[in-house]
Amino acid sequence: MSVVGFDVGNDTLVAAAARQRGIDVLLNAESKRESPAAVAFSHNARLLGVHAAWASSSHAPFSSIKRLLLGASRPAQLLRDVPRLPFPVSTGDGGAAAVVYVDHIGRRIALSPTHLLAMLFGYLKQLAEADLDAPVNDCVISVPCYFTQVQRRAYLDAAAIAGLRPLRLMHDLAATALGYGLYRSDLGGSGGPTCVAFVDIGHSDTQVAVVAFDASGMKVLSHGFDADLGGRDFDEVLFEHFVEEFRDRYRIDVVRNVKASMRLRAACEKAKKVLSANAEAVVNIECLMEEKDVRGVIRREEFEKLCAGILERVVEPCKRAMTDSGIRLERLHSVELVQDAVPASIGFCMSEGPISTLSSNALFRRGQPIPSVKIVTLQKNSSFNLDAFYVDENELPPGTSTSIGSFQIGPFQAHTENSKVKVKLRLNLHELISVESATLIDDDQSNANSADFMEVDSSNDMSDRSRSERSIQRQNLPIIEYIYGAMSKQELLEAEEQEQQLAYQDKLMERTKDRKNALESYVYDTRNKLSERYRSFATDSEREGISVNLQQTEEWLYEEGDDETEAVYSSKLEELKKLVDPIESRCKDDEFRAQAMRELLKSIVDHRTAAKSLSTPERDAVDNECTKAEQWLREGLQLQESLPKNVDPVIWCHEIKKKEEELDMFCRSIASYKGSPARTDASRGSDHMPTPDRD
Repeated sequence: MSVVGFDVGNDTLVAAAARQRGIDVLLNAESKRESPAAVAFSHNARLLGVHAAWASSSHAPFSSIKRLLLGASRPAQLLRDVPRLPFPVSTGDGGAAAVVYVDHIGRRIALSPTHLLAMLFGYLKQLAEADLDAPVNDCVISVPCYFTQVQRRAYLDAAAIAGLRPLRLMHDLAATALGYGLYRSDLGGSGGPTCVAFVDIGHSDTQVAVVAFDASGMKVLSHGFDADLGGRDFDEVLFEHFVEEFRDRYRIDVVRNVKASMRLRAACEKAKKVLSANAEAVVNIECLMEEKDVRGVIRREEFEKLCAGILERVVEPCKRAMTDSGIRLERLHSVELVQDAVPASIGFCMSEGPISTLSSNALFRRGQPIPSVKIVTLQKNSSFNLDAFYVDENELPPGTSTSIGSFQIGPFQAHTENSKVKVKLRLNLHELISVESATLIDDDQSNANSADFMEVDSSNDMSDRSRSERSIQRQNLPIIEYIYGAMSKQELLEAEEQEQQLAYQDKLMERTKDRKNALESYVYDTRNKLSERYRSFATDSEREGISVNLQQTEEWLYEEGDDETEAVYSSKLEELKKLVDPIESRCKDDEFRAQAMRELLKSIVDHRTAAKSLSTPERDAVDNECTKAEQWLREGLQLQESLPKNVDPVIWCHEIKKKEEELDMFCRSIASYKGSPARTDASRGSDHMPTPDRD
């Protein structure tokens, strides 16, 4: 089974599969590598990817889902993003907890960004299964390097809702570097590692990574990013430029019209691509607004001046990545993945203060390999909380909360004053922090002299290094986890149930659409056949009646029957078939009657030839049966030739076939009777003497 990778961007999404010849990007229904990262709803249908991009609904398709996910930890930025979205978004106090609402199947549904992301994962899952012709569950999902614990958990929750099992969340540029290294054989030589810098300006963010390749593999040396700088910012510059130009020239305010704004943004994106290879770009849009056609021209020099501030911002993550990598610019050249690294330092604290090592407050430091385990020993006599947080807010996108979550250890009650609690902290492959276990150790002796005693152990072994002979009791403690901004288990179960209902409705609508298309095709196909192939096999009254029904069905399909159930379309199709089937049967019977007649006559000749080796009575019986069949066929054909084609045949093909089978069965019974043991014994005469019975 191929390994499948999914990349959901802010604007587009991609699925790829690793095969023997390399990594193949899977094509969608339109034979394109990229699909729009969009979700749309009508009153009874859900549209995803390419089907959602230009769907007609009450508002624009849901897009920029990746940006909505960031709102869980960046409420201020979410409030700035919402006005730029072409669909309504509801936010909580201060901009947290973004929610969109849809009217579907007669009810109003609230959808979180995580659930919208799950729908996109489901679309990629279907795309991969169609290409690979096999079920897809395991996958690798790419994420930006600046994603915090909240967004990473949202991705895993969305994958679970979609029925996927992520093997790993991999950084975007780590995946890029891995794909780059797979096809290169000139990386890393005797001169040391080959270093390559990767820069990715996406739709809404910019990421930079410096990667080192050597003979053993690849290592990501550093990351740099700007979570709020992407291609859409260049589009926005053009959009604002033409909004002002069209306001002055055509007296229209595009910003007031959502549909006009969407069309102008799409035109600006095309103009941006044109300017990358041409000196100027032209924007032409027919009936943009108020039935006015608009036209605008912009030159590359003018565009560069407008984007001067944005271009300066692109340099900053590049400088940061180079500084953190510790290499000089002249050493840059090429990279392959051995391990990823923690993008930001993570620490833990209690009410008394942070849990510290000798060198830092960070238990998991930035750049530390993953997965990683830390064991913390605390002298505690009752339940307590551990709060996880990012140590340095400068390592996160601006405005991101440094809080990760809280872990309650207990409740418990120690039996001695010297009791200690060993807490095992884990940072897994997905870069998610968790308290894996907590163990109460009641010890008669202790090296600690105060309640603030603490040890930090980086090993994975929970056993004590050395113990004197004394009484030690261990007890596993309960752990209650709360991650800020993440879905609870109950919310996850409700989202999975809701997704199953939506998926069932999708399949139901797909079957309904297939039945509607089958009915529509039957109407057009039958109408053509009625005037050509079926013409001589239908009476005038039959043709007239069927034509009227076909016309009525066609009108019904495009009027009141445009949105009906699968059962209604099936019923309409069956009603038409009852009228057309007799005519179709006459036509097919006429086409195959000659062949059936030839097969029966050939069977008669074959049986007469085979009967020559039989005895006279048996030969006469076979010949007599063949004569009867031959006479039945001759009389039936003579009568059939005297009738017109638009009446039911007097001799059907299936009757000729049945006569052939009866003749074959009769002749075979004669032949098998001849070869039976009883007949063979009788033919031997008096020369055969049976052996007498013995007492």
